[in-house]
Amino acid sequence: MTEPGKRVCESQVTIGQVMLPTDANAYGNVHGGVVMKLVDDAGAIVATRHSRSIVVTVAVDSITFLSPIYVGNLVTLTAALSYVGRTSMEVEVSVEAEDPLTGDKTHTNTAYVVYVALDQDGRPTEVPPLIAESEEERERMAKGRRRQEARLSRQREGI
Repeated sequence: MTEPGKRVCESQVTIGQVMLPTDANAYGNVHGGVVMKLVDDAGAIVATRHSRSIVVTVAVDSITFLSPIYVGNLVTLTAALSYVGRTSMEVEVSVEAEDPLTGDKTHTNTAYVVYVALDQDGRPTEVPPLIAESEEERERMAKGRRRQEARLSRQREGI
């Protein structure tokens, strides 16, 4: 049996990490895979905090890199739930790069990652519902529900 609903603020997280030479190619551009791993890490923390269970990544909507991230940049990931189903959770992760020497900040991408909560036997388990406290959160949840419906529709169609 699932517990009563939880508010978005109870699981959201902000993570910051300085990009190092090992995160980048020979030209100083951070590898997209490094950013994708950070996105998945931040999203998984949010999903775990909400469900209080082990979670696995089941879908990542397209990630478009709007601008490069460089060695020395502080990358800040802000992650919060945008939709919760019976066993699945969609987390919106926003990524920002900051040049700590100038203070210039650039939004580099936003990703939507879907996780499923698992029980001790590795089977999907129910998660608490999500409680929206503001009009903005209600709108984010409605958009998340539409994205999830589109994902399920594509899955049914074998796309």
